[in-house]
Amino acid sequence: MSEAISFRTQFSPSPEIAAHFAEIHPPLDRQAAVVEANRCLYCFDAPCTAACPTHIDVPKFVKKIASDNLAGSARTILDANILGASCARACPVEVLCEGSCVMHRYNNQPIQIARLQRFAVDALHASGDPLPFEPGADTGRSVALIGAGPASLACAADLRRRGIRAVIYDARPLPGGLNTYGIAEYKLTLSDSLREIDLLAQLGVEFHFEKQVDAVLLSELEQKHDAIFLGIGLGGIHRLGVAGEELAGIIDALDLIAGYKSGVITQSPARVAVIGAGNTAIDAAIASVRLGAAEVHMIYRRGIENMPAFRFEYERARVEGVKFMWHTLPTAVLGAASVEALELVQLATDGSLSRLPETEFRLPVDLVVLAIGQGTHTSLLINGKAIQMVRGCILIDRPTGQTSNPKFFAGGDCVNGGREVVDAVADGKRAGIGIAAWLEGHHVRA
Repeated sequence: MSEAISFRTQFSPSPEIAAHFAEIHPPLDRQAAVVEANRCLYCFDAPCTAACPTHIDVPKFVKKIASDNLAGSARTILDANILGASCARACPVEVLCEGSCVMHRYNNQPIQIARLQRFAVDALHASGDPLPFEPGADTGRSVALIGAGPASLACAADLRRRGIRAVIYDARPLPGGLNTYGIAEYKLTLSDSLREIDLLAQLGVEFHFEKQVDAVLLSELEQKHDAIFLGIGLGGIHRLGVAGEELAGIIDALDLIAGYKSGVITQSPARVAVIGAGNTAIDAAIASVRLGAAEVHMIYRRGIENMPAFRFEYERARVEGVKFMWHTLPTAVLGAASVEALELVQLATDGSLSRLPETEFRLPVDLVVLAIGQGTHTSLLINGKAIQMVRGCILIDRPTGQTSNPKFFAGGDCVNGGREVVDAVADGKRAGIGIAAWLEGHHVRA
């Protein structure tokens, strides 16, 4: 636990970053939270709960806020989702719980479920009270979890509550995965992500950072532990595959986000081009604006109707001043030692992606940010036994998270191809329960 606390104090954002990346959904105060909680109809068959991948009992936790039982509210949330604080900030609630709120039927604003959820869990943190549940009785069994992202954290929490030792290994110096390194600071701050690690530490989860798990170490872990959970995420962001891509001034969107969150990147060049139109691309574009870019273009080879990003994210980017170039394809990066311009061509709008003749043009830029999707794992070989994969993702038994190698379980982006934090948490929860059941019913410790 002491290690997690030291992370929280050492990696608070600089005043400049804090000023530029003010939260888009600030916290509710107590009076506002109670008023909002009393708007809820406390539906018996709540569609908001069904829409949540972790199935938090929304009416129950909201009603506890209304009755001033904040500890009970936080317990209800964390019992279903140990990362309830980060999900309250980072989840696309507009298309999940709040998008399913019955208030829409009456042309009313949905209940602000996310902000209420944050209010309850933040109150627990502020109180200094311990986590409202404890580790289970020690079973003598242990699980190694590869990767310290949301799936592994959720899996570890469930294992500890069942008395199973959980040991997390991660190649990076900080825990949290994309919560820490890849979510825009105005949604989820670095310090808020790290604060949640304290909850896992209270349960006795063990962490080993800056540990690159290669084939040799993985073999050792397989011998040492009773099961392995793979929360290894996805690979690097795809490259453009055009001339000039080796020039300085080209960066991955995730590296940009991680850079400014950690304080390594403090300002942006004047002219930025973001390639792609997913949610990560939006985050990178808005970050560039807030870091001082005078002109930010998002370039996408298809039209707005095919944009992977949520529509509300697009609208936010437009308000921030990001400009969109649809049906446009980069064909080369131009410059001497560093990026000076992009060579672009217009594409047909009929979905064929064919290049329109005599439509080539140049866009002066100082920085190119790549956000055109992450690579998947093409193969996974564990001690000579291949783990079955489909389209680059690990194939699992969905209810349990078990792979084709029975000792290995998996969840998160390496399974679902890259979805939301709450989906990774749901995967981790299922796997934690699945591992415990497998260890209990199908595995005898040597």
